[in-house]
Amino acid sequence: MIINFLTSFQLFSPAEINEVIGMMKPKKLKKGEFFIQEGKTCKEVAFLTTGILRTFFRAETGVETTYCITFPGALTTAYSSFITGNPSIENIQALVPVELMIIQKGDLEQLSDTNPNWSKFLKIIAEQQYLELEKRIFLFQQEKAKKRYLDLLEHQPVYVQQIPLQYLASYLGITSRHLSRLRKEIAF
Repeated sequence: MIINFLTSFQLFSPAEINEVIGMMKPKKLKKGEFFIQEGKTCKEVAFLTTGILRTFFRAETGVETTYCITFPGALTTAYSSFITGNPSIENIQALVPVELMIIQKGDLEQLSDTNPNWSKFLKIIAEQQYLELEKRIFLFQQEKAKKRYLDLLEHQPVYVQQIPLQYLASYLGITSRHLSRLRKEIAF
């Protein structure tokens, strides 16, 4: 899966892909375990091979807000902590058992310093993250919860059923009760 992901950018030779895969380490998380927790500095990027991750923060009241759900075939990190070296204000947690391929920040920097294709790759990833964030903001401001839920069902139908109701509702910006009503409405 990681080979297909990297090949899709049409930047790397098979040797370059093998080099980065050689730098990556597999990691498994059990349901409920964290890839990163608030207060810790994130120094790695993960490629999600299997499972589902949720990214959330806790308000001062203790209420958790899920703002990102990551599905297989995607990269994840606590991006602001990774870039700045400051402690993370977010948490990335496994919703189901997860398998990751991890690369350290230092290894990515070394690749980027020695090969311009990796600099291009990192730029593309940053741009994609920005576009995803922008899309999410626009969905919240322009679309109703039903449309956001239908969009998620269209793009990740298998995985949506594995996400606990309270996390999915938080991600959609609605209450669990509202999400239950939407599910009933859509089922008919």
